[in-house]
Amino acid sequence: MASYASLTKEQLATEKANLQKQYNAFKELGVKLDMSRGKPSVEQIALSMEMLRCLTPEEILKAGNYGILDGIPAAKKFFANLLEVQPENIIVGGNSSLQLMYDTIARAMQFGIMGNQPWSKQEKVKFLCPVPGYDRHFAITELMNIEMVNIPMDENGPDMDQIEKLVNTDASVKGIWCVPKYSNPTGITYSDDVVRRFAALKPAAPDFRIFWDNAYVVHHLSDEHDELLNIFEECKKYNNQDMVYEFCSTSKITFPGAGVAAMAASESNIKWILKLMTVQIIGYDKLNQIRHCKYLKSQEFLTEHMKKHAASIKPKFDIVLDYLDREIAPLEIAHWTKPKGGYFVSFNTMNGCAKRVGELCKQAGVTLTGVGATFPYGIDVNDSNIRIAPTFPPVEELEQAMQLFCICVKLASVEKLMEE
Repeated sequence: MASYASLTKEQLATEKANLQKQYNAFKELGVKLDMSRGKPSVEQIALSMEMLRCLTPEEILKAGNYGILDGIPAAKKFFANLLEVQPENIIVGGNSSLQLMYDTIARAMQFGIMGNQPWSKQEKVKFLCPVPGYDRHFAITELMNIEMVNIPMDENGPDMDQIEKLVNTDASVKGIWCVPKYSNPTGITYSDDVVRRFAALKPAAPDFRIFWDNAYVVHHLSDEHDELLNIFEECKKYNNQDMVYEFCSTSKITFPGAGVAAMAASESNIKWILKLMTVQIIGYDKLNQIRHCKYLKSQEFLTEHMKKHAASIKPKFDIVLDYLDREIAPLEIAHWTKPKGGYFVSFNTMNGCAKRVGELCKQAGVTLTGVGATFPYGIDVNDSNIRIAPTFPPVEELEQAMQLFCICVKLASVEKLMEE
């Protein structure tokens, strides 16, 4: 098939009729397939089952009583190694890094950051949001009535010219959301130049912070993987250590919803945060911290463990990309990312087609991430971005879902071209 743009109206009408037949046949199958979230599969969860049996009664008793607010030493060391910082720069939380991010924003709103005026008492608070991005990040700042500003992304990361201009001149800009490695949803990793320019920022606001959500720090799809510069090491060169909060968790390493989360920050930030956390909680789940540390016993073990995850999910990414290369690429109606890690493929339709693709998929039994969710306020002005999450469905279901997805993309594109 030639590029859709080269077809006559008559040829487009014929193609639409053929696609409608394929679509109707798929609808009659009555399938119910879910590709809405980046969830680990049952096969991936099974990789960590031994962790539930690794603690002895004596070790459970040794977990101690209340206390150890910032995490047991072994857990602090584990996350320090993972994020390439020192243990004193780590706070170990509960099961959710998202909760740590929410709490960090809420503290800034209520109490300010390191002696600065609370954000809630300032005239205006803005957050920069690289797009497409993570919908749950945007949900936090929207809930707090923080104004969100879209920052376009390319293959190197967010537009640093725009970020430098806004951060360095506007004191109401208090933060930026970042998923710097295998970004959600684009799968790109920030280039060395982008990380260095982040580190060299000269914020107009003394309480500006980079929210560095390193969710996919070890989530490679193969041995050929991306490397990310250490943001803290780069910040030290400009005496900007206080500017970054880094977050991660084991949710996609061990058990989703029952992992361990952590944040890294400068010692000054840690001291300020712990002072406020002391009133909030006496200590997070130490048993979970202990069993994670015992199970994920070394860097070598973690590396091998993540290779097993990759072996489970890379074939699914291959299915998605094979379908798109075979069915969509020749038609020149869309473009998409080919990530080396993470959990998503970012797919861009022709402008004005993404919602229609989502509707068609839903009517035929395939649930995608809500179209527009990858932008603040759910508004994708181009109506083009769709986040594909291939990890959760079994291979057979993913094959079915991608067959339908390709039909829907073609149908929406033909409809759009016929309108024009």
